[in-house]
Amino acid sequence: MSWQDRISIDPKILVGKPVIRGTRIAVEFLMELLANGWTHDQILKNYPHLTDDDIQAALHYATETVKQEHVYPLPV
Repeated sequence: MSWQDRISIDPKILVGKPVIRGTRIAVEFLMELLANGWTHDQILKNYPHLTDDDIQAALHYATETVKQEHVYPLPV
Protein backbone atom coordinates (compact mmCIF):
# COMPACT_ATOMS: atom_id res chain seq x y z
CA MET A 1 0.00 0.00 0.00
CA SER A 2 1.19 3.46 -0.90
CA TRP A 3 0.02 6.58 0.91
CA GLN A 4 -0.83 8.03 -2.51
CA ASP A 5 -3.67 5.50 -2.75
CA ARG A 6 -5.33 6.81 0.42
CA ILE A 7 -4.40 10.49 0.73
CA SER A 8 -5.80 13.16 -1.56
CA ILE A 9 -5.14 16.86 -1.94
CA ASP A 10 -7.88 18.92 -3.53
CA PRO A 11 -8.12 22.72 -3.22
CA LYS A 12 -11.90 22.33 -2.94
CA ILE A 13 -11.64 20.14 0.18
CA LEU A 14 -10.39 21.74 3.41
CA VAL A 15 -8.56 24.41 1.40
CA GLY A 16 -6.26 21.79 -0.11
CA LYS A 17 -5.07 20.15 3.10
CA PRO A 18 -4.18 16.48 2.64
CA VAL A 19 -7.13 14.31 3.69
CA ILE A 20 -8.03 10.65 3.80
CA ARG A 21 -9.47 10.00 0.35
CA GLY A 22 -13.27 10.16 0.30
CA THR A 23 -13.45 11.96 3.66
CA ARG A 24 -12.90 15.40 5.12
CA ILE A 25 -10.55 14.01 7.75
CA ALA A 26 -7.22 15.78 7.47
CA VAL A 27 -3.88 14.07 7.93
CA GLU A 28 -3.10 16.94 10.31
CA PHE A 29 -6.12 15.99 12.47
CA LEU A 30 -5.03 12.35 12.67
CA MET A 31 -1.48 13.39 13.62
CA GLU A 32 -2.92 15.58 16.36
CA LEU A 33 -5.01 12.71 17.74
CA LEU A 34 -1.98 10.42 17.77
CA ALA A 35 0.19 13.13 19.35
CA ASN A 36 -2.44 13.49 22.08
CA GLY A 37 -2.16 9.81 22.91
CA TRP A 38 -5.08 8.36 20.99
CA THR A 39 -4.55 4.75 19.95
CA HIS A 40 -5.40 3.38 16.52
CA ASP A 41 -8.30 1.52 18.16
CA GLN A 42 -9.68 4.72 19.69
CA ILE A 43 -9.50 6.52 16.36
CA LEU A 44 -11.19 3.65 14.54
CA LYS A 45 -13.92 3.42 17.19
CA ASN A 46 -14.68 7.15 16.96
CA TYR A 47 -14.31 7.35 13.19
CA PRO A 48 -15.60 3.95 11.99
CA HIS A 49 -15.38 4.89 8.31
CA LEU A 50 -11.56 4.98 8.67
CA THR A 51 -9.35 1.93 8.46
CA ASP A 52 -6.01 1.08 9.99
CA ASP A 53 -4.55 1.44 6.48
CA ASP A 54 -5.84 5.05 6.41
CA ILE A 55 -3.99 5.83 9.65
CA GLN A 56 -0.83 4.17 8.35
CA ALA A 57 -1.09 6.15 5.11
CA ALA A 58 -1.38 9.38 7.09
CA LEU A 59 1.73 8.46 9.08
CA HIS A 60 3.65 7.64 5.89
CA TYR A 61 2.54 10.91 4.29
CA ALA A 62 3.62 12.90 7.36
CA THR A 63 6.96 11.10 7.46
CA GLU A 64 7.66 11.78 3.80
CA THR A 65 6.67 15.42 4.19
CA VAL A 66 9.01 15.94 7.13
CA LYS A 67 11.86 14.21 5.28
CA GLN A 68 11.51 16.76 2.49
CA GLU A 69 11.85 19.74 4.83
CA HIS A 70 15.00 21.78 4.67
CA VAL A 71 16.26 23.25 7.91
CA TYR A 72 18.62 26.16 7.72
CA PRO A 73 20.81 26.97 10.72
CA LEU A 74 20.26 30.31 12.39
CA PRO A 75 23.15 32.74 12.15
CA VAL A 76 25.34 32.76 15.24
